[in-house]
Order: sequence, then C-alpha cells, then structure tokens
Amino acid sequence: MDQKEQQAVMTIALLAAFADGRNEDREREELRHVAEALGTSNVPALVQEVLFKRVSVSDAAAALTTPDARRLAYELAVGVCEADGLRNDAETRFLADLGARLGLDQPTMVETAVDADVLATMPLPAVGATTGIATPGEVVASTPSVPPAELDKMVLNASILNGALELLPQSIASMAIIPLQMKLVYRIGKAHGVEADKTQIRDLLATLGVGLTGQYLEQIGRKLIGGLFGTVAGGMAGSLARGATGVAFSFATTYAIGEVARRYYAGGRVMSADLLKRAFSDLLSQGKALQAQYRPQIEQQARTLDPARIVQLVRGS
Repeated sequence: MDQKEQQAVMTIALLAAFADGRNEDREREELRHVAEALGTSNVPALVQEVLFKRVSVSDAAAALTTPDARRLAYELAVGVCEADGLRNDAETRFLADLGARLGLDQPTMVETAVDADVLATMPLPAVGATTGIATPGEVVASTPSVPPAELDKMVLNASILNGALELLPQSIASMAIIPLQMKLVYRIGKAHGVEADKTQIRDLLATLGVGLTGQYLEQIGRKLIGGLFGTVAGGMAGSLARGATGVAFSFATTYAIGEVARRYYAGGRVMSADLLKRAFSDLLSQGKALQAQYRPQIEQQARTLDPARIVQLVRGS
C-alpha cells in the first residue's frame, strides 16, 4: 500500500472506534492515547480529522483501489468493533455500510466476521468448584496455589506468544492478543483463589490505562507505519511480516499486565487506581527492556505459528 492507502485504512479503523455510539468521551480519550503513542507518524493528524468529523467512511473507502487493501480495511474495522466485546447493533450497521462502500460481497464479510466473533465471545476457562467470583470489597488470601516460578513462566510465555502474534502480517493475529491477555489475568486471579469474569478483567485493564480498543488501534498503527501487513489472504505458517525487526509492543504490554495482576491479586485486590497505574508504567518499562533479551524466542515462535489455527490456539490456551 502507498501512503494514501495506509491513511485511508487507518482512518477507517479510527472511525470504527466511534461506531458503537455508546461513550464518545471514552473513545476520544483512547484515540488521544493512540495519537500520543504514535506521535512520530501522521496518525495524530488522522485522529484529529476523525475527532472533528472532517472525514467520512465513503471518502476513505474511495481511496482504496486494490481488493487486498479493501479487505484489510474491513478486517481491521471488524477487529476494532469487537476489541472490547461482541459488536452491538450500531457497529453491525457500520460494518454493513462499510462493506458495501468497499465493494465486498456478503460471503467475504461473513467470513471476516466469523473468527472475530469467536474471539470476542470466547469464554474464559470454566469456573472451578473451589473458587468464586470476587465480590466488591472482599480481600482474598494472598498465597497463590501456583508456585511463583510457575507464575513467572506463565507471564513470560504469554508475553512471548503475544509478541510473536504481533509479528504476523494477518489481521486475525492482532485480534487474538487481547483475548489472550484477558485469559492471562484470569489464570493469575484463579491462582490466588479468585474467578474473575470478563467485566471485572476489563475494568482492571481500564484502571491500568489499557483501553482494549485503543490497544488494538495502536497495534494497527504500528503495523501500517512499519509496512508490516502482508498479503491479506496469506496463510503460510512461518511467514513473518515485513520489517519484523520492529518493536514487539505486545510483549511489553502483556508482561506488564501479567505482573501487575500478580501484585493486585496477591495483595487482596486493595491497590488504589493510582498505585495500579504507577506499577503498570514501571513494569511496562521493564517489559520493553526484556523484549530485546527474548527477541530470538519471539521470532522463533512467530515462525512456528499457523495463522489458520490462531482461533484454535486462543481457545486452547
């Protein structure tokens, strides 16, 4: 894609963030965060265009001239709409209109949505008989049932996997990262005797400053800036995105989420919002330092992943 098409794809993804019609303040804040994170690119200018409603879906769709670019734009819009859960009616209408403007046929749109729907609705592991969902104000035992070394391994393996997924050119790989992060938090909570549900996990991530939609948009922006999206239909195992030597952003984010979750549950879930945010910021810096050390493992795992089996990978994780 040339720069004009990259801008059009990113514009469509940004517009999709407002498609739910629920909380414009939240979406605006997430877009501002994305603009700050990608400040060296043209994304901040695109964010302003979207925030001030100076661009439209029809204009952005018209700028995409190849079938691959049109399908990629649609796939990414689906991922944005489902980053924080199954799309609502307003998002479904947005996607139907977008697909029509992109000239996509119904089978293509349905095929694109199926895997995203599965990832958005995938349940957390079954609740065990010895634990229960946390209640507000409850302080739980701080001793984990899983040895600390196993928790270390759990967080590191999840971080390496998500870093590897980020290096793949297929959009479904980016969609899988958030469900895997939520499963990691769930497993850490369970190790401390707490069975959190999806809403509780989303609330914890939001407190950390990790907006699910914003995180996905940032992944899209980084891939577009780096030219990392390959052929949309490419399904060959071991095919890394072009420029795969770039930053494995998701390794550091996953590492920080996992380590903060360990502290949060071990401390009885009484950490203040300010303390959680500061801990996340510190651990994110640690994660960024560690990713260079584990870069060979990240790239090796990326080469062994089969994009056609990513949904099964998330389901079995």
